[in-house]
Amino acid sequence: MSITQRQAEVVTPTYQIEVGRSHPLGATPDEQGVNFSVYSDRATSVSLLLFDDHDDPDPIQEIKLDPTTYKTFKFWHIYLRGAKPGLHYAYRVDGPQDVHGQGDCHNPDKVLIDPYARGNTNTLWDRVAACTPNDNAATSMRSIVIDIANYDWGNDCPLNHPMNETIIYEMHVRGFTQSPSSNCRNPGTFLGVIEKIPYLKELGVTAVELLPIFDFDNKEVKQINPDGKPLSNYWGYDPFGFFCPQSLYCVNPEYGQHVTEFRDMIKALHKAGIEVILDVVFNHTSEGNEMGPMISFKGFANNHYYMLSPQDKRYYMNYSGCGNTVNGNEPITEKLIIDVLEYWVTEMHVDGFRFDEAAILSRDEDGIPLAKPPVIWQIELSEILADSKVIAEAWDAAGLYQVGYFPGYRWGEWNGRYRDTIRHFVKGDRGYLDGKVVVGAVADVIAGSASVFHTEGELPINSINFLTAHDGFTLNDLVSYNYKHNEANGEANRDGINDNLSWNCGAEGETDDPAIEALRKRQVKNFAAILMLSQGVPMFVAGDEIRRTQKGNNNAYCQDNEISWFDWDLAEKNRDMFRFFKKMIAFRKTHRSLHRNSFFTGQVNQRGLADISWHGCRLNAPGWFDPSSTVLAFTMGGFPAKDGSGDTDIHVMLNMDWQDLDFDIPTVPGRKWYRVVDTAQDSPNDIAENVGEPGKETVVEGSVYGVHNRSVVVLISR
Repeated sequence: MSITQRQAEVVTPTYQIEVGRSHPLGATPDEQGVNFSVYSDRATSVSLLLFDDHDDPDPIQEIKLDPTTYKTFKFWHIYLRGAKPGLHYAYRVDGPQDVHGQGDCHNPDKVLIDPYARGNTNTLWDRVAACTPNDNAATSMRSIVIDIANYDWGNDCPLNHPMNETIIYEMHVRGFTQSPSSNCRNPGTFLGVIEKIPYLKELGVTAVELLPIFDFDNKEVKQINPDGKPLSNYWGYDPFGFFCPQSLYCVNPEYGQHVTEFRDMIKALHKAGIEVILDVVFNHTSEGNEMGPMISFKGFANNHYYMLSPQDKRYYMNYSGCGNTVNGNEPITEKLIIDVLEYWVTEMHVDGFRFDEAAILSRDEDGIPLAKPPVIWQIELSEILADSKVIAEAWDAAGLYQVGYFPGYRWGEWNGRYRDTIRHFVKGDRGYLDGKVVVGAVADVIAGSASVFHTEGELPINSINFLTAHDGFTLNDLVSYNYKHNEANGEANRDGINDNLSWNCGAEGETDDPAIEALRKRQVKNFAAILMLSQGVPMFVAGDEIRRTQKGNNNAYCQDNEISWFDWDLAEKNRDMFRFFKKMIAFRKTHRSLHRNSFFTGQVNQRGLADISWHGCRLNAPGWFDPSSTVLAFTMGGFPAKDGSGDTDIHVMLNMDWQDLDFDIPTVPGRKWYRVVDTAQDSPNDIAENVGEPGKETVVEGSVYGVHNRSVVVLISR
């Protein structure tokens, strides 16, 4: 149907139509009506479609915007007096279709959702129909007019926990409570997370980092598993609605209730002292490549929102590895990104953001890395975002790797070098890493990765230390599998990385061998202890604290089932492991020397101990030049706070050798050493019950401590 034929069928207007204004973008309600505004630079015609309900196949009204009246520069706008929140709407856009030369792919037969919509519904959505050139009105999504003003926040606001005191828990909103074992009233939702806040509070994490919660196509079939079952988009790294909480995570999403439910979760987490960091995806969208669906951005301004091939602009540059690449340093796209971030901070009280494949945001429209990328510096310097945590995955799928020199100063950066170094060490690897012997590389990352961050004028808090993330093995699987087992993904085990730096401790997968099981448990505790003893900001994945397993699947992006879901039965079964994590977190919080704001300088305390000194089995004799070394020890001299408290000294011994070894203990005049942690001990002796309470730990006599093979021991002096 042509645009002319369609206009002949437009019904009599229901609302009083006025010119409206070009800003703000999106659908903005007030007491008298709703203002609509969208950006489309080369469109010749824009029509606003209004729907009575979320599942109406046809609009009740279609209003063609006369460009002489309803357009200001490149912004199309209209005000509907009498319109109210809850109204469903969408757009049709006509214009040039010079796909090869200019990248224009306007199609008036495609119904488009609003890039600035606060909510969308996908009741009728058919992704395949959106990939064809045919009219898809009956199978398109609709945006919703939402009034975001009327919510009682009380005295809630972002918490602004200091970065050096932050402990991040990466979790999937749906997967956290979707399992029947959760016993939640509202499983798999924002409200379900609220039900589990007591668990998070007991664990002691200070922030949850939520896998993408922006609107994404959860109906998209990613693969077919070997049993013929369709596998959907589970992780959500394919957004199309940057201002919208994902409707699948809501109890009642149709009329904008999802905004309220998300806010309820934020407010409840804040009340418990827990920050919320959103994993955001500004490197690509759900619209994919030239074969992908037209949902929104393609139809409004394809050549502005995406990087297109200079040889033939029908094709998309694919630095993301997901079909297209967002053109983040193009002015209108840069505005979108900044508007999105500031919206989630001001209107939703979010505490920070983790940027997926953030290196893409440093590229210009031709894909060339910029020395001073505008969008990254806008984020860095925005006054509204000044107190928000910003964390970069400082690489992309095309090989750009910027860890240690990501633009800006205050960005936290996922430290892949930390992950790989500690994995090598704990599994017992010897030799060299990054030009150092293994133990030398371990010392560097434990001390905050100065070799990576210090030369650029950054701090330990720029290093986000992690051993596991959503992408890869869980911590339990890291010590249970030598190889990935992704057959359930339907790609014949070709997907996912092959080099996981894992070790199965003697058997592949589940085993009844008590010796292997005991070693695995010790290894998990070793990883947890080292993570909490390292300078920087620790992050771990939901379920690591109770040995959650994905049965060796290291790429569960399409597994919306028991493979990915949090198994709450393990919380009881592995209560001893939960206790160890909880106590290690408490120990870190209690000792300021474990979360410094600055790198070590060699400062000496009043007892003659440096802020950090390194050892092997013998004091002051680390194996810096011994590639066969598998042991490391260090002492951190305590310094009093301004109130005179907090000057405890800490001595750590790491034995990743196959044999038990004796380690020297430094003498501290007038003080005794107490054992806080020994991962070779069974619970509850593996970690002291009251890690911050003097006199409750076990006194260590003598000048030598026997450290069991493959274990970690932590002492404190008072």
